[in-house]
Amino acid sequence: MEKTAIEYADFAEYDRRQRGIERHLLAAFLGGLAVGFIGMITAGRGPGWLEHVYDPYVYLAMALAVGASASGFGWALLTTFLAAVSMLVAAMGGSALRGDLDFDIIGGSPAGLNWTVALLVGTGLLAYVTRRKDRWGDYAAGVIGALVLADVVDRATPGFIGDERSFWPIPAVLIGAGAIGVVLALRRGAGGRARALVCAVGLAGLFATGLAAAMGGWITVAV
Repeated sequence: MEKTAIEYADFAEYDRRQRGIERHLLAAFLGGLAVGFIGMITAGRGPGWLEHVYDPYVYLAMALAVGASASGFGWALLTTFLAAVSMLVAAMGGSALRGDLDFDIIGGSPAGLNWTVALLVGTGLLAYVTRRKDRWGDYAAGVIGALVLADVVDRATPGFIGDERSFWPIPAVLIGAGAIGVVLALRRGAGGRARALVCAVGLAGLFATGLAAAMGGWITVAV
């Protein structure tokens, strides 16, 4: 009787886990559709900086939530990619409803689209790693912050790949401050937060240095 009860408890736990995975997959898909569609139908109906904040930072927030709530690394990869694809499909669908079918609607260009999808999936995987309580979790949180800060620098730098004139200064400052806040919120304890913050600022600083070198002509970058 005791053995039967244990086996039933194990089966019930397995069933709950499977149902949780199914709900997570569905939530990632539907959430991606909602975020992508809302972003498209509201595009061009407000200040220019609002569109630049929504794309890609609301998408990144979605990827962060999906990855951090996944039940495993493989599921984080699958659900984040599913959310990214559904956001892209919804954005294209919303664009078609407005009479403008544009395959580069997210990211603004083929290169921007590829970068955005890679950024979304990478953010989701790193978000799952932040659940670790060791230094790897600290570094994962730091890399997430660095990715966002690097994207902010890219968009705010005149003449570079993702230059968005209406993005500077207020939207860039707000997103940068938000990225630092997310890094701190993802960790627990002063030591973990300090390591994550140093990692984020250090990596973003390296990117900014490389960008300054490219703009100064010290290194050659095709743009």
